[in-house]
Amino acid sequence: MSAVTVGLVMFGAMLALMAIRTPIAVAMFVPGAIGYWAMTNDVALLNALKGSAVARLTVYDLSVIPLFLLMGQFATQGGLSRDLFRAAAAFVGHIRGGLAMAAIMSAAAFGAVCGSSVATSATITQVAYPEMRKHGYHGRLSTAALATGGTLGILIPPSVPLVVYAILTEQNIAKLFAAAMVPGLIATLGYVVVVALYCRLRPALATPSEPMPWAGRWRALLGIWPVAALFALVFGGIYGGMFSPTEGAAVGALGTFVIGLLRGELGWAALRRSFLGAAETSAMVFMIFLGADMMNASLALTQMPAQLADWVGHLQVPPLAIVGAILVCYVILGCVMDELSMLLLTIPVIFPTVMALDLWGLAPEGKAIWFGILVLMTVGIGLIAPPVGLNVYVVNSIAKEVPMSETYKGVFPFLASDVLRVLALLMFPALSLGLVQALF
Repeated sequence: MSAVTVGLVMFGAMLALMAIRTPIAVAMFVPGAIGYWAMTNDVALLNALKGSAVARLTVYDLSVIPLFLLMGQFATQGGLSRDLFRAAAAFVGHIRGGLAMAAIMSAAAFGAVCGSSVATSATITQVAYPEMRKHGYHGRLSTAALATGGTLGILIPPSVPLVVYAILTEQNIAKLFAAAMVPGLIATLGYVVVVALYCRLRPALATPSEPMPWAGRWRALLGIWPVAALFALVFGGIYGGMFSPTEGAAVGALGTFVIGLLRGELGWAALRRSFLGAAETSAMVFMIFLGADMMNASLALTQMPAQLADWVGHLQVPPLAIVGAILVCYVILGCVMDELSMLLLTIPVIFPTVMALDLWGLAPEGKAIWFGILVLMTVGIGLIAPPVGLNVYVVNSIAKEVPMSETYKGVFPFLASDVLRVLALLMFPALSLGLVQALF
């Protein structure tokens, strides 16, 4: 059996295991280990297993992941999402569809202290959905806006998938965070515009509420000062050179912990849930790391990445068309895989191919950052697109009275916004790189 055949069999076995709902880490690790053994021998496999876990788990940069996850857990348990939604609703709630807009804006603000899409969806839904239901919002609009807004948890820095991409491609985390700022704000604005257009075309989906007096609006706005101060402290410190992203994550976790204590929200039960939630998610992420490392090591032995890069390099098609095809593949993979699994499995294979292309005359670092933002925006589509749409499942587990089919019908206008945004980022790299060049 040729090396390429072994690689194809491994990939097919991995997809088959995923189809029968085998945990992602196991689905990557088992075919990878068997393929490695088939390409070498049992002694070589045992030697690889002996060192791979230590080599991966002792990477200092990876400590940023559990720290940002803990920061998000403290923010969730500390009630920050409630104040963010109230502030947004105070200013736009009286507009038709305003509560859905407020949910999206509060999800974006919460994403600035969370870094997890699923956590953002679940937290904002628990706060915003009862309000939308009380004001007569249609279930389709409510759940679709909440599921879509949850994707901002990874599109707005800090972003765990972006940290993973930075580590895999050896890029500067702070620069990637800066590059994601403008696209993340564009995503937020795009979703708000979708809600406005949706409600104009279908007024029955949402009824406007009574406007809040200006005194109440300013009080609600004043209530979010801890989030604003925390964001300024963490990212101001990172870009001001006071501390590294890892140190910034530690400062952010400590800051959200102190805010939660001062607000009286973080009792012993909440603290236990925070640490346990961060530990469980971190364990899942690192297990996926180990599974992907095994699969990628086996694929490297088959020479498939090198052959793929060589084959793509000889294609008589424009480089942008190749990048576009890669992004389409990410959308398709998003139907069966979560964002971290996609990145860990594909970036070691695809990244060298992309770096060999001439794209807008970009320097290697700029090209790597630009492509990373494109990938981040694209994998976010998989979080709401059928048939998996993890965020849709999370929202519907809370809004149980809304059929999932209704939510999927509601997300299609938001998916159109996603496609337009990705095309804009593809054609205009300055949208991603402008802030990076300004700061660095």
